[in-house]
Amino acid sequence: MVNPADREDRKQEQLERRRVSPEDTRLTTDQGIRVDDTDNSLSAGERGPSLMDDFHLREKITHFDHERIPERVVHARGAGAYGHFRLHESLAAYTTAEFLCDTSLTTPVFVRFSTVAGSRGSADTVRDVRGFATKFYTRQGNFDLVGNNMPVFFIQDGIKFPDFVHAVKPEPPNEIPQASSAHDTLWDFVQLQPETMHMMMWLMSDRALPRSFAMMQGFGVHTFRLVNAEGRPTFVKFHWKPRLGTHSLAWDETQKIAGKDPDFNRRDLWDRIEAGDFPEYEFGVQLVPAEDEHRFGFDLLDPTKIIPEEEVPVRPVGTLTLDRNPDNFFAETEQVAFHIANVVPGIDFTNDPLLQARLFSYLDTQLIRLGGPNFPQLPVNRPVAEVRNHHRDGYHQTDVHQGQASYHKNSLSGGCPAVGGEGSFTHYQERVDGAKIRKRSESFADHYSQATLFWNSMADWEKEHIVGAFRFELGKCEHKHIREGVVERLNHVDHELAVQVADGVGVEPPKAPMSANHGRGSPALSQANAPGSVQGRKIAILAADGVDSAAVAAVGDALKDAGAVCEILAAKDGFVQAANGGQVEVTRAMPTVASVLYDAVLVPGGEESVRTLAGDGDAVHFVAEAFVHCKAIGALDAGIGLLERAGITGVQFADSGTVSDTGVVTGRGPGGGFSAKLIDAVKAHRHWTRDKAHVPA
Repeated sequence: MVNPADREDRKQEQLERRRVSPEDTRLTTDQGIRVDDTDNSLSAGERGPSLMDDFHLREKITHFDHERIPERVVHARGAGAYGHFRLHESLAAYTTAEFLCDTSLTTPVFVRFSTVAGSRGSADTVRDVRGFATKFYTRQGNFDLVGNNMPVFFIQDGIKFPDFVHAVKPEPPNEIPQASSAHDTLWDFVQLQPETMHMMMWLMSDRALPRSFAMMQGFGVHTFRLVNAEGRPTFVKFHWKPRLGTHSLAWDETQKIAGKDPDFNRRDLWDRIEAGDFPEYEFGVQLVPAEDEHRFGFDLLDPTKIIPEEEVPVRPVGTLTLDRNPDNFFAETEQVAFHIANVVPGIDFTNDPLLQARLFSYLDTQLIRLGGPNFPQLPVNRPVAEVRNHHRDGYHQTDVHQGQASYHKNSLSGGCPAVGGEGSFTHYQERVDGAKIRKRSESFADHYSQATLFWNSMADWEKEHIVGAFRFELGKCEHKHIREGVVERLNHVDHELAVQVADGVGVEPPKAPMSANHGRGSPALSQANAPGSVQGRKIAILAADGVDSAAVAAVGDALKDAGAVCEILAAKDGFVQAANGGQVEVTRAMPTVASVLYDAVLVPGGEESVRTLAGDGDAVHFVAEAFVHCKAIGALDAGIGLLERAGITGVQFADSGTVSDTGVVTGRGPGGGFSAKLIDAVKAHRHWTRDKAHVPA
């Protein structure tokens, strides 16, 4: 892994000129005048009125009053990081985009992850789509790949976007619920818009509950067009696949995390980068020759459809690494402005009607949010490529333009900036003709077959989670006809799915399927097939006075060597006394955390320690809750007693040696490969098939 300090990065060099450090400086006004007192207003005597002469007071308050800017209408809640992109396989046969052709280049990037529906102050772990937007600072200009963690969208035509967003946002009378799709207006929209069904299957799946931004896929959603040096086009879909695999939280867990740590995902991203555990993503493309545009059973221009990987494999060609946190959230993460129309030579658009609307909307929203047309001059948005044009004036103009001519053509500035030349952007020359109409193509009319494909591709536990999600969401809808309408839509997807959902939301189950399930699936869609890793996993080690410090050290070191982050939790901060007379330092006091903030739990031995933990309701609940959320749990010797105290039954505990049963690893006596088995259990992420309904948590 390349240390970012050792790599040339033109973007960071550019940003360094704009960074302002407070060290070894004196306080001044915005005009550079040193301030002698910033704690007391200028007044007529100690108890007299404040005076208008106090220019420092007026400037300080005025600036404070204007610090906030409008939040994004959607994707308001976000977190960002800088990094770099390295190409491993040249795509020069398909595109002239330099960063996709030259494998020697390192392209700096800024990535912003986000939720969609909630406000800036909402929680990270709500059920929602996640934005995955990447700004490539290429030598040919900025390329913005503005995608999501789901490969399809709710609507086919951008004219419906205001309707969809109005439906999913909090309802107008009372601004409730915040950051939630579980309400009448969203599901009313869904039951009347069958094109939403494929996306709703994704939204009700665990994909809407990512464990970490580092464990989340990204998709460009639309079909774009690559154009090579000969002008030959190739259709393309863009993919990001996380090195750590795609993994999710449990629904009950996400709701509790929202209270315990609403910044869970953004904190995880920040901490990983600070620790040098840089998130990595494989960049892949699905390439379709132009002559094959119509060979599929769906329209490539339909943003509610995927190209199944079994039909067109994803070709890995590069790696994205996030390795630097922003210096200032507002200046960078909040002010970054993505625009889907920011493309470089060799990448062009298609006639996808949702994409076409986004080409307008993204620029339009930045104008109101960032106060005018000069937002590309903000440091986080500024290209590393040279910018020369005739754009002038406007709010917040920071460039001092020289010369007499601000128009083209001109003779007064030597005809400059000159038009054209090598590397200029040229649109793909596509013949377009047709009557001026408002009509959706018949090739967009299939709203159910890929929703069925998604359902068929799920493991049994994933299907169980999807049914539970539909029941929860529709159970929040006050109007019965809305629940009935959604069940009717689901009956087009899969009859058994519709029956199970209906049974949980108080409506009559459909008697017969509206259409037969086609039986096709795509293994690539299931998270059951995702690779696992211990890297960056957080392990809670529960301890009290009398803990077996040798076990803490041995197992903790093995977990750390595998890449995990171990934290020792006790009733209070400080130290606990070890059984051997030494001390073990406590990382965090148990009342300040919860099991939902960890990936696994370890209960070391030590009779006195376990006896104390067994009498502590927080510790008992910690273990029971981790079990219910299907996390890896390890217990050694006397520590097994805490699992029994937590009501964990239905799994096999070790009488001797080591036993691993659905992610519960227990060991007695020395040896037995306990650490290795626990590492394997953590690597599996969750043990979703565990029998857990009998455990209260």
